[in-house]
Amino acid sequence: MKLRPAGIFLILAIIATLAYFAFRNSGSTVASDTSDTSYTAPEPPASQTRSPEPAASTAASDESREFNYTPEKPQNGTLNGVVELGATGFNSFVINMDREKRWEIVSKDFGESLAYEGLATTEDIRSGLKKYIGSMFDKGVAKNNIHFVISSGAQKEPKTKLISNELKKMGYVVNNVTAEQEANLALRATVPPSFTDNSFMIDIGSGNTKVSWEENGSLRSLELPGAKYYQNNQTDQDVYNQVKAGLNKVPEDKRNVGFIIGGVPFTLANQHRKGKERYTVLKDPQSYKPEDKKMEAGLNIYKAIADATKTDTFVFDWDANFTIGFLLNLKK
Repeated sequence: MKLRPAGIFLILAIIATLAYFAFRNSGSTVASDTSDTSYTAPEPPASQTRSPEPAASTAASDESREFNYTPEKPQNGTLNGVVELGATGFNSFVINMDREKRWEIVSKDFGESLAYEGLATTEDIRSGLKKYIGSMFDKGVAKNNIHFVISSGAQKEPKTKLISNELKKMGYVVNNVTAEQEANLALRATVPPSFTDNSFMIDIGSGNTKVSWEENGSLRSLELPGAKYYQNNQTDQDVYNQVKAGLNKVPEDKRNVGFIIGGVPFTLANQHRKGKERYTVLKDPQSYKPEDKKMEAGLNIYKAIADATKTDTFVFDWDANFTIGFLLNLKK
C-alpha cells in the first residue's frame, strides 16, 4: 500500500511524540537516581556513634591522679633523729628541721624486732638499738638530738618494758605516747598547714587506728581497732561498724582530703607508686586485693573510713609519721 505524503507526515509526528515522552520519562528517572546516590548524609561525631565508656575513663583517671603539693624546704636546719618502738619492731627516722619547723626527710629505716615474737634476748635488743643509734651518728645526728618513742600500740606488748629499761641503761630518755597524742602528732606531721581547715588524718597501725582533725582551734582524735584486730577475735563486720561510727564524728567540712599513713596504706600505695614522689593518691578500697590477713583487715578499716566520710581522695605520705610530729613538737 502506497502512503500519501500526509500519512507519512502523520506517522512521523506520532513517532516523534512517543520518542519525546520516552526520553522525558527516562531523563526523570536518571535524575532521581543520581540525586539519591550522590547525596551522603554527614556522619555524626564519634561521641554519637559509640557508647561512652565511663568505667574505662574513670579507671584511667584513677591511675593518673596526683597530689601536687610541695612542702617548703628548711633553711639552716639541724639534723634530728627518732627511733620508734612500734607494735611490730623498730623504725628510725632522721630529718632536717629548722626553727620554723619546716622539715625534710633525710633517711628512714624500717626493721623487724624479734622481741615481740618472744624470741629475743636482752643482748638482741641492745644490739638492735645500737644499730639504729650508730646509723644516726653516721648521718651526723648529735647524741642529744636522738629521741626514743614507744607507740601506744607497742605499749600493749609485754616486751616493751624490757626494751625501755635497756634504753634507760644506755642513758636515753624514753617517751611513752598515748593514742590521742599519736593522732595529734601525726596530724601535725602529715597534714600540710594549708589543708588543716578542711582535711583530716588517718593512721592505720597494727595495734590501733588513729584519726585526728582540727576543730574550733583544738585537735580532736579517735582511737579505733588496728589492722591486727583479728588476733583479738574481733570480726570484720564488728570492726567495720565501729570504724564507720567513729568516722561519722569527723565534721563534713573536714572531709576534703584524708591524709593517710600506716603499714597497710604503705603496702597499698607501694603497688602503684610512680617513682619517688612524696605523695601517692590511693585507689578506692575495692580496687585492691588483699595479700594476707593483715592487709584484708586493713582494707576493711579503709573501706569503713571511705564509706563513712564519702571522701574520694586519700593521700599517702611517704615521709610523715607521728614520730616526726614528736620532733616537730619539741621546744628548741
